[in-house]
Amino acid sequence: MPLNKQAPGLSLSLIGKVALVTGGSRGIGAATVRLLRQAGARVAFSYRDAQDRARALAAECGGDDACRALQQELATVEDGQTLIASASALWGRLDCLIVNHGIWPSHEQPIASMSPGQWRTTLGINLDSVFGLVQSATAQMLAQPINSGAPRLDSETWVTQTPRGHIILIASTAAQRGEAFHADYAASKGALISLTKSLSTELAPQGILCNCIAPGWVRTDMSASTLSDPITSKKALGPIPLGRAASPEEIAAPIVFLCTPWAGFISGEIWNINGGAVLAG
Repeated sequence: MPLNKQAPGLSLSLIGKVALVTGGSRGIGAATVRLLRQAGARVAFSYRDAQDRARALAAECGGDDACRALQQELATVEDGQTLIASASALWGRLDCLIVNHGIWPSHEQPIASMSPGQWRTTLGINLDSVFGLVQSATAQMLAQPINSGAPRLDSETWVTQTPRGHIILIASTAAQRGEAFHADYAASKGALISLTKSLSTELAPQGILCNCIAPGWVRTDMSASTLSDPITSKKALGPIPLGRAASPEEIAAPIVFLCTPWAGFISGEIWNINGGAVLAG
């Protein structure tokens, strides 16, 4: 195309795709729901308690025909399996699973005095439920017809395979460098990185692409208590070369990209989105 001719724009369309976002009523999850809908996907998202907020988001993003809010606790394997069954039943298939839910106990807890209850609760939500989600989503994606009805890119002659599905796990910088006094959280998120690599090795040959997003500090409800305090905020943001926390949209956009045909040769990757804070894979 001549340089002086205006380009039509780059297509990141997900029309025809069905996505599920866990923990989608706020923060990174809500931003991801909005961007997925802007890309044309039909979206289901889970929430636990924030019913009014979840219903408002679903209505904002198109209502029942395009966006559904599903109330679901995610603390056990069975919880994850139940959510996949509910989401898949809405439109008869599931093309993209974005595992975004999780807890980060904001209080500092030395490992010497951490209760078994805290450890079990964090790993139940951040890891056990993920197994249920991934296991059931994989079975659904392998059983359903490949979604060949989605529009193709203008220059998509280089695409040799239409993926059966996409699984994207949300980890953390804590998964890579650890986090003192938050060993439960770091351990659960570190497991997601290993899980991503295992899933990719197993499922990529079957057409399911698995990747991981590892955000640094993001301005969400979960981080508000830390980032609103001048002392703890300085401690958290000081190591970040960009000198600030991310917006939820700055994490959501790469998530959506990984669901598009442009990311068709990306699998098993840990995508660090942290303002340069962790220079490691």
